[in-house]
Amino acid sequence: MFDESDLQRIRERKDEWESETLDPVLDAYGERKDRFATVSNLDVDRLYTLLDVDDIDYEDDIGFPGEEPFTRGVYPTMYRGRPWTMRQFAGFGTADETNERFHYLIDEGQTGLSTAFDMPTLMGIDSDDVMADGEVGKEGVAVDTLADMERLFDGIDLAEVSTSFTINPSAPVIYAMYIALADQQGVPRAEIRGTLQNDMFKEFIAQKEWVIPPEPSLKLVTDTIEFASQETPKFKPISVSGYHIREAGSTAVQELAFTLADGFAYVEDCLDRGLDIDEFAPQLSFFFNSHNSIFEEIAKFRAARRIYARVMDDWYGAEAKESKQLKFHTQTAGQSLTAQQPLNNIVRVTIQALAGVFGGTQSLHTNSFDEALALPSEQAVRVALRTQQIIAEESGAADIVDPMGGSFAVESLTDDIEEQAMAYITHIRDELGDGSVRDGVIRGIQDGYFQREIQDAAYEYQERVENDEEVVVGVNKYTVEEDTEPEILTVDEDVQERQRDRLATVKADRDEAAVEAALDELQQVITDGGNVMPVIVDAVKAYATMGEIMAVFEAEYGSYQETATVA
Repeated sequence: MFDESDLQRIRERKDEWESETLDPVLDAYGERKDRFATVSNLDVDRLYTLLDVDDIDYEDDIGFPGEEPFTRGVYPTMYRGRPWTMRQFAGFGTADETNERFHYLIDEGQTGLSTAFDMPTLMGIDSDDVMADGEVGKEGVAVDTLADMERLFDGIDLAEVSTSFTINPSAPVIYAMYIALADQQGVPRAEIRGTLQNDMFKEFIAQKEWVIPPEPSLKLVTDTIEFASQETPKFKPISVSGYHIREAGSTAVQELAFTLADGFAYVEDCLDRGLDIDEFAPQLSFFFNSHNSIFEEIAKFRAARRIYARVMDDWYGAEAKESKQLKFHTQTAGQSLTAQQPLNNIVRVTIQALAGVFGGTQSLHTNSFDEALALPSEQAVRVALRTQQIIAEESGAADIVDPMGGSFAVESLTDDIEEQAMAYITHIRDELGDGSVRDGVIRGIQDGYFQREIQDAAYEYQERVENDEEVVVGVNKYTVEEDTEPEILTVDEDVQERQRDRLATVKADRDEAAVEAALDELQQVITDGGNVMPVIVDAVKAYATMGEIMAVFEAEYGSYQETATVA
């Protein structure tokens, strides 16, 4: 990319600068510390120059936005065309209470809905289950039947809104409820928009919520992808999620590598199902964390697009441009939030949001400053949303496509992260999977490979914090004695009773014969190995409950016990 004589001149000039300008200052004053590194412990140099990017081929490695390898963004105009989708996470108590929060956020200018579910719903059990006691509506909204979905979206036209659902083991049931609700509203299935998280591999790797073992869980994911490609082409049936891998303590490189490996594993399973890659791949989406080291995060997002485009082309034969475009949602780092001096979290979130915007995200959730203490209050949610709006409307960050492109530091970090992530991915494919990423991911889960890698990274980070090598403002530096805890949101203690009463009413009013017939049909399709989505839609329309449907899968496949990992 660069003339060798020019590079040699820069080498000589850099040597001169170091000896004549830099060294005297270092001798006299030194630097703040002996080693500079990112949150992920990736070394960063004092200065980056052309010499750090002299092997980059502009067209092959960087290119132009909207063109392969999409390093600079998946769209040619990016946010000059329209801003990213502002999708604040919301959900607590009953469907009625969350519906009020949805309307509040829409009125405040939010451009997409994102739904948080309570633990019983996430785990596929009903609010009246003994295992749900004390958890109903506490960390998200309780959804037991289609009746709850009807209340959740009361007054909201599914033709006008894009909705994200953060749910995994029981994701096919929630997806079926949303489809059933669209049918009720008369919205064509082909027009509904949104995203289903539905990433079971990351559950086994990091978040630890599952109902059935990994391989039948994969089959369910592939069922939803196949169904969505045929019935809901504007709806993303999966959001392959690195967010939770990072929250579990991984480095940025591990987050990127393990997330893309999971995505490629789903691609391979769909191909083995006989699906055409250019039919289903455009509907795949991804979900990343954005942490404090702004340049590392920007480089991670740029490297993600480049790796994805190349692998989808070289390994899987994708031809359509849309099949090679990695589109992703970003959430700021919950792990970075502190209960101490929580208003400091507003600054952290702003930096992390800027990294997501500079990195070219398609949608963004900004965490609320009080989330280390409780579910976010209305005030905290408004500040979090305003953070995005100020970045979009006042900062100028949305006016230039890939503004960090061409930075010697960012381009060098992008190359470093790509190289290290690809080393992980090829290890998973070749060493663990004997040529198959899917088999490598499954083996890595079963053998505890991913868990050990993340565990080691998390331990090393915590050691750095405790040794004051990693500064956490307000925690191990700049601490204060006075109480700085804000007013926090509390969920009414009678939520569980009210939700159980509503569930009892639905069960009393429904046609039990229709429910039994739908569940029997589901059991038969599972036994026959067919796609379960059409019969799950029929079951939720009969008002079969979440727990009743998921119990059929557990009866067929059994449960799963994770192998303990040893550091």
